[in-house]
Amino acid sequence: MLTPELVSALTQGQAPMILKLKIILKSKMLNKKTILTTIKEYSIVALGITVYVVGWSIFLVPNNLIGGGVTGISSIIQYATKGFVKMGTSYFVLNLGLLVLALCTLGRNFGGKTVFAIILAAVGLNLCQVLIPQDICKTLAVDNGKLVSTVMGGLMVGLGIGLSMSQGGSTGGTDIIALVVSKYRNVSPGRMILAVDCIIIFSSLFVPSYTQAGELIPFTEKITTVVYGFILTGVVSVVLDMYLAGAKQSVQLFVLSSKYEEIADTVTHDLHRGVTVLDGKGWYTKSSTEVLMIITRKTDLNLLLKTVKRIDPNAFLSVSSVTGVYGKGFDTIKTSKKDDS
Repeated sequence: MLTPELVSALTQGQAPMILKLKIILKSKMLNKKTILTTIKEYSIVALGITVYVVGWSIFLVPNNLIGGGVTGISSIIQYATKGFVKMGTSYFVLNLGLLVLALCTLGRNFGGKTVFAIILAAVGLNLCQVLIPQDICKTLAVDNGKLVSTVMGGLMVGLGIGLSMSQGGSTGGTDIIALVVSKYRNVSPGRMILAVDCIIIFSSLFVPSYTQAGELIPFTEKITTVVYGFILTGVVSVVLDMYLAGAKQSVQLFVLSSKYEEIADTVTHDLHRGVTVLDGKGWYTKSSTEVLMIITRKTDLNLLLKTVKRIDPNAFLSVSSVTGVYGKGFDTIKTSKKDDS
């Protein structure tokens, strides 16, 4: 807010007061940006949970299919109790212990988003089974067979988990275990989830299962359900890894331009990306030139290209995909305590 002193400082050119004004305005802009970023992150987590819950409610539950993780355990409990104990209820209860582990290991920010995700998923798993018409489930899932339902459900579940994990949240269960392990080891989250979930799916053979009509599923059919469960887990892990790898993919950009100083300043101050200036020499012209090397996320590439072309339409650019980018603003190399000692 502009006080009379600040207005006077602007008119009289008093530098300290002008500096104070800049600090106040910058602080307000940062606060606004933080709020918008938080809203965006929670919105994406909510979208991911919605996709996750709908995938289970439409394609998996009507076919008595079983997945991994806490949701898989919850589905086993629901089928075994003839629907008396709903998935959302056992899902929430089982996640409490893992949530404490996440809070202690991954920090409060992760815990806040995960609490939000778990509550939303628990409510959604119970409500969607009631609100979604059975005709829709029959047309999309039951009539198309268990294999199609397994693939479709796996695509939605994997995408939902990926959306949530990309913002630092989780749908709970083995997702939390995967994030905890991946924090200290270079282990793929999808592979970690796959290993734990296979054990859960195989254990469903030893628990009675009933259809929504109350009919006991024979043991031979449960064997095929376990096979579908493995297929489901495989689809989920592949989709999850593809989504997370795509979100973290980086590109390396070389820029040759006579306006390299203006481009470097704009990229550094406006786009907040590091720039390295390399000495080069054009062999045809035998003249020295400066080459800018920029590494950024693939999602920021279009904005970066537009910025360069706006400053210098004649700039020469070379773009290539890179993997294993480690350092500030990118990934970190995770080592064990033994390696550090």
